[in-house]
Amino acid sequence: MAANWTKDSWRGKPILQVPDYTDQAKLEAAEAELRNYPPLVFAGEARNLKAQLAKVAAGEAFLLQGGDCAESFAEFNANNIRDTFKVMLQMAVVLTFAAACPVVKVGRMAGQFAKPRSAPMETIDGVELPIYRGDIINGIGFSEAARTPDPNRMVRAYNQASSTLNLLRAFAQGGFADLHQVHQWNSDFVAGSAQSAQYEELSNRIGETLGFMEACGLTGDVVPQLRETDFYTSHESLLLWYEEAMTREDSLTGDWYDCSAHMLWIGDRTRQLDGAHVEFLRGVHNPIGVKCGPTSDPDELLQLIDILNPTNEPGRMTLIARMGVGNVETYLPKLIRAVEGEGKKVVWSCDPMHGNTIKSDSGYKTRPFDSILREVQEFFDVHRAEGTYAGGVHFEMTGQDVTECLGGAQAISDESLSERYHTVCDPRLNASQALELAYLVAESVKSGRWPQSGKRIAAVE
Repeated sequence: MAANWTKDSWRGKPILQVPDYTDQAKLEAAEAELRNYPPLVFAGEARNLKAQLAKVAAGEAFLLQGGDCAESFAEFNANNIRDTFKVMLQMAVVLTFAAACPVVKVGRMAGQFAKPRSAPMETIDGVELPIYRGDIINGIGFSEAARTPDPNRMVRAYNQASSTLNLLRAFAQGGFADLHQVHQWNSDFVAGSAQSAQYEELSNRIGETLGFMEACGLTGDVVPQLRETDFYTSHESLLLWYEEAMTREDSLTGDWYDCSAHMLWIGDRTRQLDGAHVEFLRGVHNPIGVKCGPTSDPDELLQLIDILNPTNEPGRMTLIARMGVGNVETYLPKLIRAVEGEGKKVVWSCDPMHGNTIKSDSGYKTRPFDSILREVQEFFDVHRAEGTYAGGVHFEMTGQDVTECLGGAQAISDESLSERYHTVCDPRLNASQALELAYLVAESVKSGRWPQSGKRIAAVE
């Protein structure tokens, strides 16, 4: 166990990006209620994910992490959960075939309710109110009642996360993830895509492989792995009152786990070495992610890794690079050299979303599809040059047909952003754009090779 750590030791540390709860009694009552609720995930599941991420760190698997920018209460329904899960399955099949290795699927789901913000307050027409920080904290409506942080929202978020996880488990184990069905969905996408010729060869090869397996008698009825899948959840560990209330001691090992999700991450704005978020996460045994941006200092990153993973346990640490297109070659190599030079066992993943947010001419916050794709390609290029493994991708995405990111085969224009712009915070790839990106990223991962060191290097063709 981490030295001098308790699940509430974060309360004595400096903290950023959290709300100002004015009713302390109401906050304590909500925390007490959550502490009595069942865990959302189990310690054994988190350990299973850590073991799979250890394989990613060793170059033997690939990480696909994706889902909502910020889950909302208003958008909560079974169809939205199903459709996001479905498109992640579709992406995973493409990447699995291209990389010739397992793809670890981790959703930004069942807990991704809180968001860091660039300012604590927002002013509209001369009225200043607290900024919207996610539905677990306050409402998006611009009124004093909506924007006042309400601790009872944590209880509602728990209930929604519980329902989401229940449905995800049913989809993952109940036949919805059947490999043949997922491939048929992909075939339908390719047939209807403006770029069908570009994706058809890969899709046909997957179909031929499945046909051969079926001819050999390898069907879902005989091999359960063909109709079932592992699916894990993750979110940013931001609202620490909620995270502490969901932290439990594992009865088998005596270790502490944050049972709100299988994997938690620390954002670019909350990774201070002496901060509350680092203090909290150093003591739980879940897999941990850390966002790394242009402001990341190599020496500080090494200190952060030592704090969060002092035993250098494989699968514990995922470093999620979010540099912005054109910045990867400038900032990422020095981080890679520092981490690899010290022998740190980490997963390197690419978040091409957060560094590529712009404001369109029409005033919408958006992200150009081409910039997202180029940052992923730059990420693979740098790892190829450094002789290290580009182990994963991290997308903000939805299974819905939204119009929030510019471009892609759909050619979403500035004028069409307003048609279905539904996000409560940052723009997301829609289902078509996400799957298109998977096919294009597959071109980067399929040329991986095994050098003498045994580490897989993914390269851009």
